Amino acid sequence: MLQVSGLTHGGGRIAAMALALTAAIALAGCGKKQEGPAVVGQVIAHVGPDDITQQELDNELRIANIPPDKRSDAVVKAALSRIIERKYLVQQAIAAKLDREPTVHLDLLRSREQILAGAFAQRDLGSKVTAISKNEIDSYIQGHPDQFGRRQIFNIEQVSFPPVSDMDSLAAATKDFKSMDQVEGKLNELGVKYSRGPGALDSATMPEQMLKALQARKPDDVFFVRSRNNASFFKVTSADDKPLTDQEAQQLGKRELANEIARKTAEDTSKAAIAETKFEGDYGRIMTATPPAPAPAAGGEAAPAEAPNAEKPADEKQKEAPKN
Repeated sequence: MLQVSGLTHGGGRIAAMALALTAAIALAGCGKKQEGPAVVGQVIAHVGPDDITQQELDNELRIANIPPDKRSDAVVKAALSRIIERKYLVQQAIAAKLDREPTVHLDLLRSREQILAGAFAQRDLGSKVTAISKNEIDSYIQGHPDQFGRRQIFNIEQVSFPPVSDMDSLAAATKDFKSMDQVEGKLNELGVKYSRGPGALDSATMPEQMLKALQARKPDDVFFVRSRNNASFFKVTSADDKPLTDQEAQQLGKRELANEIARKTAEDTSKAAIAETKFEGDYGRIMTATPPAPAPAAGGEAAPAEAPNAEKPADEKQKEAPKN
């Protein structure tokens, strides 16, 4: 049995940054009423002393990803109701002087910073992605043949289950297993609830180290992959050659390059921000300490960040796979 463990590529910071920015955008309208000029635009409603403008409603619909042709009366009513309720609650909060509480003040400051940081990062990344040329895409495709011209679909049989309290002990107890029936028997013995069924893994969207492990597999190899939310044992039953068409390759190549740009931009931003920062007290030591190296995976195999899923295998944030 070959174990595949989660890898750390520095992408956690990127994912956290993206989630934080998304959350900040969702919270854009939740702060207190800003002092200064009112929002310019057609006023469509009044909540006490506060006006609601058409621009605010349009922005609410934009944040909800509702295109103009889907904005029925019911949709508009729901969006406008959210704005009305939010403004009403903000008025109540200010009347209760909650905006003067230290934690609320800090939360408002944090939301403002997140929204501005997200807007700049989005604009910066968008300009870089727009500048990706066809030559760059072609070069990427040529440098990654297993994702494109030599793409394979690995058909698998898998047993998936939620993480148990002692995953290391489970991995050790199953390290010599050669069949899925053995895996099923062990999980039944431990009283672990699981599901068993077929699945598929796509080399076009698979982490490189996992692909190498599958390419070097033996007929009786059973793989074990785990993540925070899921774990799976699986066995490859067959592999089909399915090279991408030119159009599919161009689309996937651009997405992969965009992902690389996003990772590189996040890393560069973090380094630049740290370099511009002067720390006080013990925080300099904390921020410059080298993190410990991750322990090697049991069985000596490296692998994907997440466990495969019976219907849509690969990691939780799996890259969008080609449609064919």
